[in-house]
Amino acid sequence: MLDHLIKRATVVDGTGAPAFTADVGIRDGRIAVVGSVSEEARSSEDASGLVLAPGFVDPHTHYDAQLFWDPYATPSLNHGVTTVAAGNCGFTLAPLRAEDADYTRRMMSKVEGMSLVALEEGAPWSWESFGEYLDALEGRIAVNAGFMVGHCALRRYVMGAEAIGGQPSGEQLDTMLRLFHEAMDAGAWGLSTTQSTTHSDGDGKPVASRHALPAELVALSKAVGEHEGTQIEAIVAGCLDQFSDAEIELFVEMSAAAGRPLNWNVLTIDAAVPERVPRQLFASEQARKAGGRIVALTMPILTPMNMSLGTFCALNLIPGWGPILGLPVPERIEKLRDPDVRAGMLERARSKEAGVFRRLANFGRYVIGDTYSEANRGLSGRVVRDIAEERGQDPFQCLVEICAADDLRTVLWPMPTDNDPASWALRAETWQHEDVLLGGSDAGAHLDRMCGAPYTTRFLGDCLRGRKLATLEQAVKMLTDDPARLFGLRERGQVREGWHADLVLFDPERIGAGTATLVHDLPGDSPRLDSKALGVRAVWVNGVEAIRDDAVSGAVPGKVLRSGRDTRTVSTR
Repeated sequence: MLDHLIKRATVVDGTGAPAFTADVGIRDGRIAVVGSVSEEARSSEDASGLVLAPGFVDPHTHYDAQLFWDPYATPSLNHGVTTVAAGNCGFTLAPLRAEDADYTRRMMSKVEGMSLVALEEGAPWSWESFGEYLDALEGRIAVNAGFMVGHCALRRYVMGAEAIGGQPSGEQLDTMLRLFHEAMDAGAWGLSTTQSTTHSDGDGKPVASRHALPAELVALSKAVGEHEGTQIEAIVAGCLDQFSDAEIELFVEMSAAAGRPLNWNVLTIDAAVPERVPRQLFASEQARKAGGRIVALTMPILTPMNMSLGTFCALNLIPGWGPILGLPVPERIEKLRDPDVRAGMLERARSKEAGVFRRLANFGRYVIGDTYSEANRGLSGRVVRDIAEERGQDPFQCLVEICAADDLRTVLWPMPTDNDPASWALRAETWQHEDVLLGGSDAGAHLDRMCGAPYTTRFLGDCLRGRKLATLEQAVKMLTDDPARLFGLRERGQVREGWHADLVLFDPERIGAGTATLVHDLPGDSPRLDSKALGVRAVWVNGVEAIRDDAVSGAVPGKVLRSGRDTRTVSTR
C-alpha cells in the first residue's frame, strides 16, 4: 500500500524533459511509482491542473543557527525548498570552544546580519566538534541540510585570538587539517572560506580566514579532495564586481588541488557593466584548463534590500563609509549634515574601488519606507528624487534630512538600477553557461534587511506569467537537478521512481511570492523579513508532508545530509 497518492498531476520531473500527466505514489520516503497507479493508498489527492516538481535545492544559505529555533527553515520550505546548503562564506558554528561562543555569536550577528538575541537564546551551543554540531540537528529538522566547514571556525578553534592577524605554525596547520578531516569524516560537505573585504567580526576586525595565505587555503583544498562527495565554496573581494588576476589564480589552484568544484557567490549581472560577466566567467575557463571547475551562483530575481543610516547594512560596506556610519547617532547626524563630508562620501561611493556598491549611490532612486516622526508624515512610499525637487535639495542631502528627523530609523528601499530589458536579456543568456548556477539567496542571514528565500517561486511565476525567459521545464531543472548534480546529491533532484520523495505541488496560475514584510517571530521577538508563498499547495520532504497551503505540518522529516553517505563525488576531471 502507498503512503500517499498524488493523482493526475502535471509532472515536471527536473530533467528538462517535457511535462507529462501522471499519478505519483509515495511509500517509505521514496517515490514508489510514476505513471498510471491503481494501487491503494492511505491518503490521496487530485492534482489536476497542478504542477508536481522535485523539491527545490538552495545552494547558498546560512541556516546554521536558525534551524535550532525554526526547524522548517522558513520561509524557504514554504517556497518549495526541500534541501539547503549551509555553512557558507567561511562561517559555521563548529568546531567551537565554549569560551569562543560569545565571539562567534557576535561575529555572526555582524557579518551575517543575524539577531544577537536570537543567537543567544535560540541555539543550545552545546557542541564542540563539527560532528557534534551535526548530531545536534539530527532528527529535529524539517528540511534536508548539508553543511560546509567554515574556515573561520577552524582557525579560531586552533589559533584562538591569534587567528585574527596571525599565521599558523606548522603544528597548528596540522591540527587544523586533522580537525577538518574529522569534520568531513563526520559528514561535512567540504570547505567554505572568505577573503572578502566586506567580512568583519563583531569587533570590526577582518574575520579569521581573511588572514590566511594561499598555501593554507591550498592545503585545506587538498584535504577536501581526500573525501567522498565534497566541495569548496569561497568568497573573495572580486566576487562583488570583477576578479583580480590573483583571485582567479587562487580559485583555480584551490579547485584543481581538490579535484572538486568550487562555487562562489554572487554573479551580479548588469547590462550597464557588460565586461563583468566575461571577466567573472574567465575564472571558470581557466579552471577547466587546470583540471578544476569554478561555478558562479547568480540570482534569477532582483532581491529587494532595505537600507538604513541607523543600523549596519550594505551602505556601511561602501569604502570610507563605515567609520562615519559607525559613530554614535548624534555625531553621525552631525557628520552627515556636513556638505563636505557628504561630498567625500559620494566621491568614494562612485569610485572604482566601490565595485558593485556603486549602484547604492544613486540616492534619488531610493523609496522611503517606514518613518517615525511627524516631520516625515506622508513620505512613506515616495521616491527621494521627487521629494528633493520639491525641497530644492540634492537627493543625498534630502535623504539625510529625512532620516535625521527619525533619528536615523527611517527604512530606505533603493530601486534597482539593473531592472532593464537589456540586463534581463543578459541574465537569460548567462543562465545557459555550463558554469553558472541559480542560487545565492543568503536565506537565514541579513534577516531584517533582505528576503532572498522566495527566489524559487518568484522565478517560476516570472517564467510562467512574466518575462518568460525560460520554459517551465528549464526553470524547474535549474532549481532542482542542476544544484543537486553540482553537490552530488544521491537520488534527489528529480521526480523518478526509487528516488527520495522531495516534492513540491503548485498551481502554475498562482505560483509566486508575497511582498516581504517585517515580522517579529525570532527568539527575543527580534525582527526579520518574511514573504508568503503563493500557489504552493504542498511540500513533501522524504515522503512526509511538511507544508500544506503555506502552513507547516509540525513534522520534522528532514535529514542532515552527510558527505559520502548522501553525496557522491563530482569530479572535475
